Amino acid sequence: MSDRKIVLVTGCAKGGIGYEYCRAFAGQNCQVFASDISHRMQDMLDLKSDNIDTVELDVSCDESVRSAMDTVLSKCGRIDILINNAGIGSTGPLAELPLDAIRKAWEINTLGQIRLVQHVVPHMALRRSGSIVNVGSIVGTVSTPWAGSYCASKAAVIAMSNSLRLELRPFGIKVVQVLPGAVRSNLGSTNLEKVGSYQWKLYKEFKDVITERARASQGNKAMDGAIFARHVAKKVLSPKPPRQIVFGHMTGLFALLSWSPLWARDLFFSNRFGLNKNVP
Repeated sequence: MSDRKIVLVTGCAKGGIGYEYCRAFAGQNCQVFASDISHRMQDMLDLKSDNIDTVELDVSCDESVRSAMDTVLSKCGRIDILINNAGIGSTGPLAELPLDAIRKAWEINTLGQIRLVQHVVPHMALRRSGSIVNVGSIVGTVSTPWAGSYCASKAAVIAMSNSLRLELRPFGIKVVQVLPGAVRSNLGSTNLEKVGSYQWKLYKEFKDVITERARASQGNKAMDGAIFARHVAKKVLSPKPPRQIVFGHMTGLFALLSWSPLWARDLFFSNRFGLNKNVP
């Protein structure tokens, strides 16, 4: 195992991109540790193989992260690559979305990544080697209506990754940020379940377009998760991994929007998500 990369991936339940990351890195002869919260461990049973092991890990809990790290380190002695993939959706108008829902998204999508970083960096720094891959989103570069909470949590991932990349350079640790576009996963169905439980007041007339936003990344043209994961794995494992990996459906559109003046961006999203009219 001394010549194989040891990879820890968070958020690996079946149907998600994390599940595909595990298969992709294992396919590149890495020793992979797939992790997720306790009630999703069953969803990873068919991942287990000679190249993939599973470990319970809740990114919102220090004790759980410490225990998972200890498990991997006791078995392999090191962690070469951390894939900070765990994340949840957060859809709804910011003026009405419950603060608890916003707080949970930030706890998992943003603080969860920093929690993993703070636990793994001391081990990587001792060896002057390692890679941290923080999974953001293309909507972290251009925020959309009805998903301000999610977009903001992913924008924070991008900002923190840019700082970490420089701060960890003296220790020989690489930082890669991954910005997926529309990639097929179970995120859309999970979002729809959450949105369906809310009763909007000010925005009750926008219920349909809010629901549309919840599943927007899972249309027919969304990229297959396995293809996306294999692309990322090859880039991360290359001798000189890129600082940023942008891949998936709609990334070209969002690149254009990021360079567009705000009035043009507002016009596009207003037409796309039903905000070009006044409430009667």
